[in-house]
Amino acid sequence: MRFQMILSAPLALLVATAAALPAQTPEPTQVQAEAQAPLVAPDAQLAEAAPATAALLADMGLYAILDVMAAEGLAAAADLEAEMFPGQGGSAWAAVVASIYAGDRMVQGFEAALPLDLLTPEVVAELGAYYDSDLGARIAAGELAARQSFLDAATEEGARDLVRQRAAEGHPRMALLTEFIAVNDLVELNVSGALNSNFAFYRGLSEGGAFASEVPETLMLAEVWGQEAEIRRDTTEWLFAYQMLAYEDLTDAEMQAYIDLTATPAGRALNAALFQGFAGLFDALGHDLGVAAAHFVAGEET
Repeated sequence: MRFQMILSAPLALLVATAAALPAQTPEPTQVQAEAQAPLVAPDAQLAEAAPATAALLADMGLYAILDVMAAEGLAAAADLEAEMFPGQGGSAWAAVVASIYAGDRMVQGFEAALPLDLLTPEVVAELGAYYDSDLGARIAAGELAARQSFLDAATEEGARDLVRQRAAEGHPRMALLTEFIAVNDLVELNVSGALNSNFAFYRGLSEGGAFASEVPETLMLAEVWGQEAEIRRDTTEWLFAYQMLAYEDLTDAEMQAYIDLTATPAGRALNAALFQGFAGLFDALGHDLGVAAAHFVAGEET
């Protein structure tokens, strides 16, 4: 159960409209202050409001995965600078991005967007018992380790190559991973989430003053929707590669047991809750990143 955010799709169409902006140099302290504003204002930390739910998420490795997602965001932001305002960001851009992906903001944003009504005491108790088991702990550890290892591009590409090899061989694990992805609707949920966060990024660019004139939302939507096929292809490849690595140490019977768990009402409730939590978080992150990037896009022209 994972969420992917893609912000590396082509931006040329919208960025080109910023060419007529007046020259200006963004004030790093101003941009950083905007970026450090809370993503949300939760009434209470999850550990206080719903301690059993917080314990379940910790046992799943969710908070450690948020740290990995922050590292992914930092790496993607470097690519964003190279594409949108090469050589213009420097230490100021790095500081802004670091504040956007700060650990406490990531946790607060996710927890505030998490629909606690889906995670009833019965659901949390059932899943908590599972992740307290040896199999559940090994699954959580494998998912976290795979996500961490994918911070290395060579490791990710190696996993993608392994998937291609096993698909060509008709390896039995491919059928199990295909079932897992289908049962949890992972391709559609991830593609939808990526498109929404990209749209939030474009809105942030517009609100931050990146464009010489107002860009209609219809144009933003058209640009985002034009990325759908590329995002779908990459998301599908990523899912198979990630899960091949994450569950490599599981037997086929253990893998099937995990699939069966995710198909239960409790498993479906958890999957829905996680995706809603991550969707809210990454929509906010995408918007904040767009607002911050707009300052540097505006300062690009000399």
